[in-house]
Amino acid sequence: MNGVVRRDPIALGIGLLGLVTSVVVTVATGDVPGMDDQVGLGVVAVFALTIVLGEWFHLSAPGFRGSAPIAAAAAFALALTTEVSAGQRVAYGGAFVLAVTAVAMTLGTATRVLAGREVSIVETTGRFVAIAVLTVLYRGVHLGQSPGAIAPVDALVPWQRALLMLALCAVALLADAVFTSLLRAVSATANVRRTLVEELRSSLAMSTAVAVTGVLVALAAPSLGIAALPLFLMPLVLTLFAFRRYVSIRATYLQSIRTLSRLTDAAGYTPSGHSERVAELAVRIGRELGLSERELLDLEYAALLHDIGQVALVEPIPGGATVLAAPADQRRIEADTVAIVRETGVFEGVAHILEHQTTPYRQVRELGEEIPLTSRIVKVANAYEDLTAGARSARAREAAVERIYLGLGYEYDPRVVDALLKSTSSSGASA
Repeated sequence: MNGVVRRDPIALGIGLLGLVTSVVVTVATGDVPGMDDQVGLGVVAVFALTIVLGEWFHLSAPGFRGSAPIAAAAAFALALTTEVSAGQRVAYGGAFVLAVTAVAMTLGTATRVLAGREVSIVETTGRFVAIAVLTVLYRGVHLGQSPGAIAPVDALVPWQRALLMLALCAVALLADAVFTSLLRAVSATANVRRTLVEELRSSLAMSTAVAVTGVLVALAAPSLGIAALPLFLMPLVLTLFAFRRYVSIRATYLQSIRTLSRLTDAAGYTPSGHSERVAELAVRIGRELGLSERELLDLEYAALLHDIGQVALVEPIPGGATVLAAPADQRRIEADTVAIVRETGVFEGVAHILEHQTTPYRQVRELGEEIPLTSRIVKVANAYEDLTAGARSARAREAAVERIYLGLGYEYDPRVVDALLKSTSSSGASA
């Protein structure tokens, strides 16, 4: 199964610019440890290898922001570490740290791409932005270290230094969240503030662990040497294995939902693969509108189960096209669907989406009713799939869009329909 490279041209450009600039500045300023500095070179090599491995062991799952906590923690530790054993201070500055980090992250990311694993250029570039901010603030602003010079002694007492490091890590991680939120909001024409809040909420726990681990390694390095790196990374490694097990369980969970969604196909109420097509289209629309990973996961579940209420019908709807059914029949199917979903006891968020999947958009526009955006997405995606009947010819798509346009602003949210057109135009050519 081939992986997916999720990227943004701006993020890719910034990442490449950071890589080239870091290497050029390092060479131009001579900000490298001498070849006789075996301790310094050995420490850097261990940090670089850890970053490469950390990028390979990337955390990614539906409903969660992708991250590479081992790589980020190792890079933070490299930026903050100025003494690797008692009295042995490093002889390289911020430019060299960024160059090593950029090269290591590039190698790790390239390895994932070649192996066919999923990669997000936006998230990878965001991590590099955070590391660059931390390196500049700590080595350049706080320590005032010159390129190629031995790292100066930090005048702060240990607890003050620890608090300062944590504060700078928080600023760096905030820069990462702002950067990725801006890119995602611009590419999806979404609300920047809302995207930033979702970004902070989804990354808070892992970001805290990364910051604390990086600071602990830097503070322990003078006493433990490079052994501090694997010692304090161990909790993150254990978290990685636990998370992978959790992802496996979630994948099984999603597969169970997919199997349940095929019940209407097997019973002859809907065309084969209808729910899967609606779910795939709904997620594409959701991405266009800048929904968070958690919202996309609930949206996918809702789209997969949106027609399950049809099993309560005595006579199937011709072609399973609920969009062509009478409004009263649509509401009855919707009520049965919500009742079935609520019986599971674990899909309250999904049930809330499905409660409004047939509600006309005019009730938002005219009456100010609160209808979740995800519900409006399911409504449009289902209408499109019902009207095309699974066909992917240009004529079928145009006819479906024309029919949807007749209800624009009344039945369907214009913003969601615009996202539908973008998502179908980008994927329809290859369909």
